[in-house]
Amino acid sequence: MNGRPSRSFDRIADRYDDRRGGTERGVVLAADILPWLVPGTVLEVGVGTGVVATALRALGVTVFGADLSAGMLRHARERLGPSVVQADATALPFAAGAVDNVVFVTALHAIGDVYAAVAEAARVVRPGGRVIAVHGIPRRVPDDDDLTAAVAPLGPLRDDRPDSAPTLDGAAAAADLRPAGVSWVASTAFAESPNEFAESIEERLWSYLWNVDDTVWRDVVVPVVARLRALPDPDRPRAYRLSPRLVAYSA
Repeated sequence: MNGRPSRSFDRIADRYDDRRGGTERGVVLAADILPWLVPGTVLEVGVGTGVVATALRALGVTVFGADLSAGMLRHARERLGPSVVQADATALPFAAGAVDNVVFVTALHAIGDVYAAVAEAARVVRPGGRVIAVHGIPRRVPDDDDLTAAVAPLGPLRDDRPDSAPTLDGAAAAADLRPAGVSWVASTAFAESPNEFAESIEERLWSYLWNVDDTVWRDVVVPVVARLRALPDPDRPRAYRLSPRLVAYSA
């Protein structure tokens, strides 16, 4: 199955941790991923800045990482040293059966061909190993505050993701991976004001905005920014929690 072009996070590498929870969120994610792993090594595909891999290492796991973005890897190498490599998720520089677990943490939405990425993960994981993905649109609580109402028109852009649950299940089945479980994990607290949210949209920090054309930007995105800035107390942070979905497969 042909996919979309993969998206490199080079453009936001130096701001990524500041806006996505940083090391604290990495610790929470690692703790929730750990029970799903089989004993042995982990390859994190889409290792990013390395916050999850670093937290897994602190829990006693031997971790390797791969990422397409040189900018993100610069931060990962500061944390993990030479155990990370620049590589496309669909062509990993690892031998067949080389690792015990392959983990994707909020990475598959940026990988153009999910079927090819999952097939490559199935190739490099040993028989009896695990392929785990933290993916999809996170569950947000609350999901009915003024921020979510203001940005609702962005839904069709945000929801157009290649890492849906049916796509992942189809890719896993095609790669002869068996379902091993599903969970909502890593509930993490955030606080963001309407003006901060508007600024993040204007800076295109979110990958679903990177390739928006000028017409959609003018007709859809600009009015959302205006709605955010017009909310009462636009500098008052709104507290919320996000929980991504985890799905695990056995090789």
